[in-house]
Amino acid sequence: MIVAYGFANLLQSVAATRTTLHTKFHPKLLFKLACQRIYLLGVGCQVLGFLLAFVARRDLPLFLVQAAASAGLGVTALCGVLFLRWKLPRAEIALLAFLFGGLFALVISAKPAHAQPISGGGLGALVGWLAIIALCGIFAARLRGAPGSVALGALAGMAFSAGAVAGRPLASSQSIPEFVSNPLLYVLIGASILGQLLLGLAMQRGSTTSAVAAMDAAAAVPAAAIGLLFLGDKIHPGREWVAALGFFVTLAAVIGLTRYAEPQHHHQKAPTRPRALTAGPRAMRAKALAARAMTARTVAAGVARPMPAGPSSRPTPPRH
Repeated sequence: MIVAYGFANLLQSVAATRTTLHTKFHPKLLFKLACQRIYLLGVGCQVLGFLLAFVARRDLPLFLVQAAASAGLGVTALCGVLFLRWKLPRAEIALLAFLFGGLFALVISAKPAHAQPISGGGLGALVGWLAIIALCGIFAARLRGAPGSVALGALAGMAFSAGAVAGRPLASSQSIPEFVSNPLLYVLIGASILGQLLLGLAMQRGSTTSAVAAMDAAAAVPAAAIGLLFLGDKIHPGREWVAALGFFVTLAAVIGLTRYAEPQHHHQKAPTRPRALTAGPRAMRAKALAARAMTARTVAAGVARPMPAGPSSRPTPPRH
């Protein structure tokens, strides 16, 4: 799951930077991204990670599954260094080490247990929460640079968090008809599409690690709190402090990555003027040099050419 999410973030990031920058919250971006094979491959990796996480949510608490998904950021950074020549600052490398350390603490403290069902009121709250996220996304899409990347990434994480909450009890379905007829399935689908759109917008605006770190932080906290309070997530007795420390370290590392992450790529904006005017700095310089050379040749030819004799230069006949 961790490796699948890591590759998914990397591939989708590359596809997002190859797509025209969008400043509006519109599903058209997903259609443009879907025209790229590398994006579809990234979505395939994300679907694989989602399926593995969905199966894990059947028995494991949300705070562990969401933290494991956030660890995919480390795989993304490692692959970016190996394949795309990203340069990671030392602070970011240290934060990635803390991220995996916190994840290990969560693994040894989590206690497997089946989830409790969500009531009708909880279902309505999830739908309302997704509507608020979509509304905020309309305004956040106008932001540029790092603020837009972090804001949109955080909103994407909130959407994915709602999907994780819906998926925890949904994974306990006993049959396919029960699974298909469960309203939580459609909440999960809507949350995934909304989160995917917001994440694509976030990756167009700056550092991949910044966008994904903001997403992971926003996805982990609400899901962990709701899981422990309402869904029956459990911790091994006597290891509550280990879980708290692990979750705090993981969250701090993810949030820290939004501060120290450097831009690994620069988005290529669509041209706003005709190609003849925008694509010709070198051609214009070449023409200028050619014109100067022509002028120099003309001057040199004029200097070398003998001047015709004028009336005053004619020889005077001898006088007798």
